[in-house]
Amino acid sequence: MSKTFSPTKRFLIKGIIATCLLSVTRVGFAMAMAQVVAVRVWPSSTYTRITLESNIKLNYKSTQLHNPDRIVIDIDNLNLNPILKNISTKVLTRDPFIKSIRALQLDPKTVRLMIELKQSIDPNTFTLSPIAEFKHRLVVDLYPSKPAITDDDPLLALLEEYQKGDLSKKQSQIKSSSNKKKNSPIIVMLDPGHGGEDPGAIGYKKTREKDIVLQIARRTYNLLKKEPNIKVYMTRNEDVFIPLKVRVAKARSLHANLFISIHADAFASPSVRGSSVFALSTRGASSSAANYLAQTQNDADQIGGVSRSGDKYLDNTILDLVQKTTLSNGVLLGSAILNRMKNVNKLHKPSIEKAGFAVLKAPDIPSVLVETAFISNINEEQKLKTASFQNQVSKAIVDGIKDYLKRRKN
Repeated sequence: MSKTFSPTKRFLIKGIIATCLLSVTRVGFAMAMAQVVAVRVWPSSTYTRITLESNIKLNYKSTQLHNPDRIVIDIDNLNLNPILKNISTKVLTRDPFIKSIRALQLDPKTVRLMIELKQSIDPNTFTLSPIAEFKHRLVVDLYPSKPAITDDDPLLALLEEYQKGDLSKKQSQIKSSSNKKKNSPIIVMLDPGHGGEDPGAIGYKKTREKDIVLQIARRTYNLLKKEPNIKVYMTRNEDVFIPLKVRVAKARSLHANLFISIHADAFASPSVRGSSVFALSTRGASSSAANYLAQTQNDADQIGGVSRSGDKYLDNTILDLVQKTTLSNGVLLGSAILNRMKNVNKLHKPSIEKAGFAVLKAPDIPSVLVETAFISNINEEQKLKTASFQNQVSKAIVDGIKDYLKRRKN
């Protein structure tokens, strides 16, 4: 005999199911509280960055107060955990902007950050979606309200233009550095890759690319300073994150004649080794490996953390109109450096490679990217940490520059 269900029973069953689903949903909501998994503070002379990394996106409200200067950030759906409680220990006494940071539980579902400041600042607060090894991030960048800007270091002004979306407009007004007087010094811009929130590649023994390339760049800087008729600058000389376009803009603002970006390569296989030099390609990469490397390096802005609101008005055309002479001189410079590098380390490829690196896109500056060695190779990682190898690499770069200057095309 077939079983039948009355409408009353049917409604009763639906009610029970709905109640169960509602209770499960409520439990789900209760379990969906945000959790901070890491806190980082990156102080520098340019700006200080505070990063809160969490399992889900943090919803926040930020308020700036004066007399005394401070920032209050209320974060919803968050409980105070040991990581947040220890945020005060992340502040260094040498930080030029932050006096102290405290975290407290404002109410059962709200955490308040109290940031006491040493001076008046312009904050830029934004969130970042997960990328690479990073989860969701809440970022607070603290810029000085009245920066001490000098002609030798226009970085703060460029960062401000970048945040406002005015960078490309201002860059288009800069005249080409190729029209300089004959006896003017050659201006070299050294660019240590990565920095700050972006560590770059990390070796087997936890060596960070950003630290190694900064050391090599400093050694190269010191050698170039001794050369007659050469003036040298660095895009960064401390552990700070600088967006790729700002690195290029700093070189153009200082009318650089050469741009050399310094890196330490990484690959999935730890057996891969050797030094490489790359020039810009506007027609695709010279190999699949070069294309892969360019893609990973071009992700630096997302890894380091760029505010999308500040970037959305940028017109990048001026940085894409690379001149033929610039490209050919970039290849000439890269080949000269690679020829010197073969005396320091095994070469990964016997000739210069090409790819679409964003950091090489100055329209009027011959630019190359030097991959000093593979930090993912345990033997080369060890070499990269030594002063002797760093000095050899630096000398090879300097000698390559000098060789290039004898053969460059005007």
